[in-house]
Formats: sequence, C-alpha cells, structure tokens
Amino acid sequence: MSLLLFAAAAGLCVANVHDGDTLTLCNREKVRIANIDAPELRDSPRCAPQQRQRFAGSRNPAWCDYGAGEQSREALRSLLANGRVTIERLGQDRYGRTLAQIYVGDQDAGEYLIARGLARPWRN
Repeated sequence: MSLLLFAAAAGLCVANVHDGDTLTLCNREKVRIANIDAPELRDSPRCAPQQRQRFAGSRNPAWCDYGAGEQSREALRSLLANGRVTIERLGQDRYGRTLAQIYVGDQDAGEYLIARGLARPWRN
C-alpha cells in the first residue's frame, strides 16, 4: 500500500513506509532510520531459516515477530501523518540507503518506536 505524506513546511514527501525502520521519499530515496531495529515483516529475507541461523549470534539478530512488525510500520505511518516531518541525513548503509534521524515536530521517530516497544536500539 502506497502512502503519500506531505510536510509542507519542510517540503518533505514520504511516498511509502516499508516497515518500522525503512521508508521511501517521493524522490525515490530510500531512508533507513538510524540507530534502531524494527521487527521484520512476513516477507523479510532475514527471517528465512538460513538467514535466521546466520544472524542468531550477531548483536542484531533477526526480530521475526510479524505482528509487531505490522504494528511498528503502522505506528511510524501514523506518527509521520501527525506533524511537520524533517530529516537529518547521517550517511549511507551498506545497501545504499540513506541513514537518517527522522523527526515529527520535536519527536524523534526512532525514540518514539523504541519507547513503545516497536523497535529496539541498534547495537554496533
């Protein structure tokens, strides 16, 4: 499902919220919210048996709670629809996505999701 969110004051347009920590802007830029890990969705390759085993001993094992993944995505969608959205770009991840802090007003989206148990801090 595509979702268009316009933040007029910031000029930011979010085309799609993929999951609780990844979104796509209207200019097709893929953005990963920095410093968090949200639960995976049902189609996530990280939840395939081989990948789960591979990530099991890592600092950030696959979090394959699909219900929580849906809740996380919906919470991020709702948050983004409730105010002025701004982005602070921090770099890129190994997949070429922009790593960024996302804010709605003064609320950090990552902290918002963590406080609700819908994301956890990313461990380096």
